[in-house]
Amino acid sequence: MATFQSGSSNAAAKEVAVHIESKTGIAFPVKLNDGKSLNCVGLNKKSILGLNIKVYGFALYADNEKLKSLLKLKIGKSPAKPTEEMYQLAIDGDFGMTIKIVTVFSGLKVSMVKKNFSEAVVESIMKLTGGQKNEDLANKILGSASDKIKLATGSELEISKLQGYVLETKVNGELVSRVESELLCRAYFRMYLGEDTMECDKESREMFGQSMLSLF
Repeated sequence: MATFQSGSSNAAAKEVAVHIESKTGIAFPVKLNDGKSLNCVGLNKKSILGLNIKVYGFALYADNEKLKSLLKLKIGKSPAKPTEEMYQLAIDGDFGMTIKIVTVFSGLKVSMVKKNFSEAVVESIMKLTGGQKNEDLANKILGSASDKIKLATGSELEISKLQGYVLETKVNGELVSRVESELLCRAYFRMYLGEDTMECDKESREMFGQSMLSLF
């Protein structure tokens, strides 16, 4: 991971260690309030009219104690470099993980995010199930979030896998979806950690792999 720095919202606030995502300048906390630790950061881009537009920065957090226990139980000694088995354990494991998303593209709407998420999750589900689309399940990620909501620059989304394979989604701190589904949990985190992840996410995937190595 890159160098961390400390920051605070005001002088009276307790200082919180943050990590700066270099391409967007977004400061992500090193730890979430629930104790999950930052393992990687990245940037999502979208091609619009031939231009690569920065859409959002993201950070992936995990319950590293449980991830560490799982890695040591299933793999034992640290390999020389991250292996596909390690990534698969993270994708499939029943322990807490969170993707924190901060928007950088102005004018972004929930309807646009829903469409993007749905298409990507459907593809991920198909690869896990041998071709079953299951669009209804994919559409549950943003659940009751209104399509009319505009996500101003700096808006935050959190998609969390809770123990028991519950996928929980919050938009600017408001709970909009809570779905118990192992398949949906695996499909969502596979988008960031799967071996065929999007090109713009490969660097963050490797960062997550190095973080896993450090847990041994």
